Amino acid sequence: MPDASLFDRASERHFAGDLPHARQLYLELLNTDAAHAAAMFRLAVIGLQEGAPDEATGWLERALAIEPGHRRYREALAQAHAMAGRHGAAATLYHALLAEDAASADLWFALATALQAQGRLSEAVEAWRAVVQREAQRADAWNNLGNCLRLLDHADASRDAYTRALEAQPGDANALTNLGTLLQAQGRDDEALAMLRAAHLAAPDSASALVNLGVLLTRMQQAHEAAPLLARAVAIEPHLAHAAYNYGVTLQALGRLDEAAAQYRQALSLDPAHAEAANNLGNALRDLGEHRAAQDAYETALRARPDFVDAYNNAANLMRTLGRLDDAHALLRRALDLDPARSATLNNLGNVLKDSGDLDEGIACFRRAVASEPGNVIAHGNLLYALSFQASDAGEILEEAQRWSARHEAPLRAGREPAVTPPAPTLAAGKRLRIGYVSADFREHCQALFMTPLLAHHDRTRFEIHAYSSVVRPDARTARLAEWVDVWHDVRTLDDAALAQRIRADGIDILVDLTMHMADGRPLLFARKPAPLQVAWLAYPGTTGIGAIDWRLTDPHLDPLAHDAHYTERTWRLPDTFWCYDPLAAQPEPNALPAESAGHVTFGSLNNPCKLTDTTFRLWARVFERLPTARLVLLAPEGDARRRIGQRMAHAGIDVTRVVFVPFRARDAYLRSYHEIDIGLDTLPYNGHTTSLDALWMGVPVVTRVGATVAGRAGLSQLANLGLSELAAASDESFVETAVALAQDLPRLAALRATLRARMEVSPLMDGARFARAVETAFSSMWSAAASRAERT
Repeated sequence: MPDASLFDRASERHFAGDLPHARQLYLELLNTDAAHAAAMFRLAVIGLQEGAPDEATGWLERALAIEPGHRRYREALAQAHAMAGRHGAAATLYHALLAEDAASADLWFALATALQAQGRLSEAVEAWRAVVQREAQRADAWNNLGNCLRLLDHADASRDAYTRALEAQPGDANALTNLGTLLQAQGRDDEALAMLRAAHLAAPDSASALVNLGVLLTRMQQAHEAAPLLARAVAIEPHLAHAAYNYGVTLQALGRLDEAAAQYRQALSLDPAHAEAANNLGNALRDLGEHRAAQDAYETALRARPDFVDAYNNAANLMRTLGRLDDAHALLRRALDLDPARSATLNNLGNVLKDSGDLDEGIACFRRAVASEPGNVIAHGNLLYALSFQASDAGEILEEAQRWSARHEAPLRAGREPAVTPPAPTLAAGKRLRIGYVSADFREHCQALFMTPLLAHHDRTRFEIHAYSSVVRPDARTARLAEWVDVWHDVRTLDDAALAQRIRADGIDILVDLTMHMADGRPLLFARKPAPLQVAWLAYPGTTGIGAIDWRLTDPHLDPLAHDAHYTERTWRLPDTFWCYDPLAAQPEPNALPAESAGHVTFGSLNNPCKLTDTTFRLWARVFERLPTARLVLLAPEGDARRRIGQRMAHAGIDVTRVVFVPFRARDAYLRSYHEIDIGLDTLPYNGHTTSLDALWMGVPVVTRVGATVAGRAGLSQLANLGLSELAAASDESFVETAVALAQDLPRLAALRATLRARMEVSPLMDGARFARAVETAFSSMWSAAASRAERT
């Protein structure tokens, strides 16, 4: 007979939580009664309690063999299957049990859970609905119903389910979190924030609640509030890769790149397949200048997720930065294989093709990028800028600039974003005008060659100078430029809307753009009109197309009066020159004329390859045809791009064996390249700008072909300011004759080589004080005219 006292003692130990002793007693009972199904069931329960579902399954199957229809045993077996991940077997059992008792909300709950775990979402939805039909206050069931509906892309129904969960249990942290993240996914950030704040209040020690709130705050440009929340989430759950990753995202948004990289590395140590963490780690390391480590991180991301298009793009952009254009090209082609219409990829490929000298193909890529994503402001800006290198008609550039404005500026002006109208200009006596300069290139960059003489000579008694810097890695040049301004603002972590608010709060009178549609420009900042007067100058020569920009600075040589129709801005002509140049180093010095020792003249162009158009090559070919011993030094990237440039030159009629190619180099080595060059040949339709000034500084005269656009008249402007206008040709025939005549006059070449640097030093091109007074006169006159108009109205 069964030993009832032994079963009771085992049950007593079991209910007391002494599972080892209870198991021993149940087994002892089975030794005396091998058919004791209740003891088998209790051993199964211990297996479930200890997380051993396979052990539990064995005991339950033995118990059911003895008592086949026992409901509790069948429910426990279904639970064991579910715990072991055998959700199909669990669902089969729950279906059978519900056939006997369809009123049980608990059975419907268990079935719904098993179906959802299998991905049988439509069936799971029906099962969850069955639960809440029987128990309308089951917040957990409503919440799970919402999750299933969300996975089925039934957002409205999902939101309703989460709302019902909160009606049943107003402080349910899970429902609050789920509703908040759903609203966030729908772009309803303010509503989402209220839900996620409530979830955090309901469960202040929940890492999940902290992470979700921190993620949304970061997205809403409130990273300073998000950072301590995510730091706490990481402290609570140090083994949660998701928490470390999102903390890294927030730190990166704050510009705390070293700390962000540490969090990404922590996430990867917890989850080596976390592709997003590896990709973001690459971005942080790239911005820190740790290029080899960044490349390794991108490779890690791509091993974890071979179809990760963003990682291909980021790796390609790094390769472009390193001058490895062939590698960049291959990575972007792989990204396009995966997603042929991705606008960002097409834009990045356009940049690589442009840098490679394949300008027409690059512009075609920019056009495809804009067509694929009309709102891609970066791609559209790149298209507009690239047209300056291709178009000989300013009207074509103006039309694209106006399309840019209609697509990107007009929505801001139409009130889709709250705008604050800047105060009207006033003529307050003794007022110092506040001038704000905006750039991401206040660093060791060619822009510093022109900002240095202006900032160093500004009259700070009449003007209060502000710099709004988006420099990612400030350097010694950044620090030097900062010494010449009244207020330095590091704004790299602010988006355009936040920066516009900052500038308005600073009371800037005249805001000056130095970059516009070039890399890291902020055209949408200026579209928001944060200052009463806005001026375009320096890096971007053409029209911005932006109605909110009032003026552009130029000079009489770049822009004769007939050019005013080329621009949406009003034109202010500085009296002498658009540029004031400081080479920032006396070394290297010009050397003796290379032709005197080489026995032949060497022409050169160290311009960006995007300026090497077929028009340029055909024009140069006529010079080389006249000078059969002449040679050419040409800057071109190594690899396949150089081969293609050589093919285009040969097609134009230039013998490539007469060409010496040089790669991109650091500034000192680049300047020393001019030691091999006797005469610079300019490009068309976009002349050399900084490159030509560098050549002249090194004693190398530049023969230019004057074009029809502002970009094509830079050579004329620079030469006119040196008293060398005769080197600026108004026709192709004149260009050829001028270049040939100069090449055949070695005494003149030698004299120019010996005197050009001194000539530059006493010219308007290097007179910082004179240039600063001219710019200040422009600013004061613009302000006075605007103030007078404001008073009249």
